[in-house]
Amino acid sequence: MKGLPDSVKAYKKTPLFTNESVPDGLLKTHRTKAGTWGKICVEKGKLQYVIEKEPKETIELGPQNHGVVEPEVPHHVKPMGEVEFYVEFYK
Repeated sequence: MKGLPDSVKAYKKTPLFTNESVPDGLLKTHRTKAGTWGKICVEKGKLQYVIEKEPKETIELGPQNHGVVEPEVPHHVKPMGEVEFYVEFYK
């Protein structure tokens, strides 16, 4: 998983999602638009983050480690029990 480039700035943030309120779209394969990066921030619990480009990566996220979403790269998330998280978007 890559890190966020130093040149990008945050511009939007989702509401706080839980394992019960996470939108179906985040559980299925999706991608950000060209030039848009994401940062998955877990406040409580654990979240599985799957990057679907080759080589495929499955990363366990928690309060101590966030996930970085690269522009246009297919991915999805899967709650691992009770979880609270949000996504920040960067350009």
